[in-house]
Amino acid sequence: MTDTWVFLIRENDWDSDAYLPENMGGRDLSEDEDMAAHQRFGDAVAALGAKITGSNALQNAKYGGWVAAGAGGGEPVYTDAPFTDTNEVITGYYEIECDEATARKIAGLVPSSNTVEWRKVVQFGS
Repeated sequence: MTDTWVFLIRENDWDSDAYLPENMGGRDLSEDEDMAAHQRFGDAVAALGAKITGSNALQNAKYGGWVAAGAGGGEPVYTDAPFTDTNEVITGYYEIECDEATARKIAGLVPSSNTVEWRKVVQFGS
């Protein structure tokens, strides 16, 4: 049975600004070893008969934050980066259609210098 799985890449935050078009300075992403590793990963996923249905790198955590529900229905509590609680953030993700055994194999192939978390997606609605 084919399900959808999300693979969350947890690493130390990265310099996402260096990869913005205005900062590339004529560099070609295909020459970047980290980006090439993700291309090889895509090839490996296809070789396993699975299908990547979505993927993105996430910009540096300074472009986001956390929010916690307010106690007793109060105002939400916002925290902007940098986060003192952790030095690891989710730097990107893949969404892949495959069976559970293949998902387990794929998790070990995701390019990361740290931890990859994989989770089955619950489909609601159509």
